[in-house]
Amino acid sequence: MGIVNIDDELHDQVRKASAVACRSINAQAAFWIKIGMLCEMNPTLNFNEIVTRELRAAGVEAEAPRGIPI
Repeated sequence: MGIVNIDDELHDQVRKASAVACRSINAQAAFWIKIGMLCEMNPTLNFNEIVTRELRAAGVEAEAPRGIPI
C-alpha cells in the first residue's frame, strides 16, 4: 500500500464522485485507477463492456429487463 499524490481539484472530484457512488474516497480513486488501467489494456472496449466483463469475472449475474439482451 502506498500514497498517491494528486492535486486538490482531482481530489475534490474524487470526493464528489465517491458520495454519488456510495464508496469511500479511497475506493472511488481505486475504482477509477483500475478502470483506467483496464481501458488502456483494452482500447477496443467501452466502459460498459469493461465493467460487465469485470462483474462477470467476479461471478455477478444479473437478469436484463424483458426484451433487452445482455
